[in-house]
Amino acid sequence: MSRFSLTPRIARLEDAPVLAELWCDVLRRVDRSEQVADLELVIKAAAASPEQRFIVVEYDEQLAGAVFLRLTTVSPLNLDPCVQSIQPRVFDQFRRRGVGRALMEAAVAFAEENGVLHVTTAVPAASRDANRFMARLALPPVATVRLAPTTVVRSRLTPPAPGPGRNTPRVLVARRNQRRVRAAAQAELELPD
Repeated sequence: MSRFSLTPRIARLEDAPVLAELWCDVLRRVDRSEQVADLELVIKAAAASPEQRFIVVEYDEQLAGAVFLRLTTVSPLNLDPCVQSIQPRVFDQFRRRGVGRALMEAAVAFAEENGVLHVTTAVPAASRDANRFMARLALPPVATVRLAPTTVVRSRLTPPAPGPGRNTPRVLVARRNQRRVRAAAQAELELPD
């Protein structure tokens, strides 16, 4: 049985195409070349900032996973410093080989280097495996982040006025039907025999 090596390192510009594949579902919905360009900008910014670190883990010299780390505060209201571990992700073929643990180890090491007492993470809500893994590492859910297009939220906050060709709210339809039934019953009572 051969032993494969796990090697964490700082992301390089040439990693961007593979990272675009790894995070294809969380990047801007644009052409792949634009996604790669976006990731190149993020890699450059992280390399230039002492408050950011972009880590990849290689498994047997193949890029197996990555995480973006950022020094910030717990929230804009809670000013305790923390390290955000953003989208730790492992390619399916490298799962259960210690890659995720190596990514989170990098996050904890970054926090310790900077004297930070808290580590946060963001993983997809629908990813049962990722959420179970984070729970095993003592990272319980604290908040739910929700995302929707501004126009959709606006439409729900200010629905269009009912009118011809528009959906009438069910409550109004039910009330109108009740009035018709009452009016028909009243008319029946008033009819002479």
